[in-house]
Amino acid sequence: MSIILSAHNLNKSYHVNKENKLNVLKDISVDIEEQKISVIVGASGAGKSTLLHLLGGLDRPDSGDVLFENSNIFKFNNDKLAKFRNENMGFVFQFHHLLPEFTALENVAIPMMINGKRIKSALKESQKLLDIVGLSQRENHKPAELSGGEQQRVAVARAIANNPKIILADEPTGNLDSVNSVSIHKLLFELRDKYQKTFVIVTHNPDLMKLADAIFEIKDGMIKQTNNQSIK
Repeated sequence: MSIILSAHNLNKSYHVNKENKLNVLKDISVDIEEQKISVIVGASGAGKSTLLHLLGGLDRPDSGDVLFENSNIFKFNNDKLAKFRNENMGFVFQFHHLLPEFTALENVAIPMMINGKRIKSALKESQKLLDIVGLSQRENHKPAELSGGEQQRVAVARAIANNPKIILADEPTGNLDSVNSVSIHKLLFELRDKYQKTFVIVTHNPDLMKLADAIFEIKDGMIKQTNNQSIK
């Protein structure tokens, strides 16, 4: 078993008001295995998205560490952390967050251009990525001209644009119907198998839970590895 990402004793709280704070995560420790699909489950408000944001370096904990290939990402300053995310992490959210004024092709190219790739090269690579996710015929369409499932496929292509080692997804099918959800699930598993990608996915979807390699349940601010039968 090869661990690519691990969290150690993460604590995160939010101030409700001046006097009170809400402890969302309490000494969370978790190991993410390379080239596997791990899902994080739990009730609404349990802290699933908070944990995902910490694992991806989108937020910092009150205390604790996240190690990526044995480097503590919270030792990085903000600029270095942003560079680290762009090079190593891909993100897919429930609402795709595509830029409405750009085509599918351009949306996928943007992370590569941010990372220093020339426009022509980035657009050429974007065509390949859209082909991988089955959208080569829709590359010149803007988000408003695409279905919900198509928009999420563009978001997945964008997430893998810089060839990240880990893709973190927050309810990637939460806004889709059952047919499109199955299609996105199939795509994620194809990416794991064909391109050896590692996924960490927050989900309520029981079909995705059944297919996952590992399931982590957050309850009362704490986490445990579990299985489908034990999730209520």
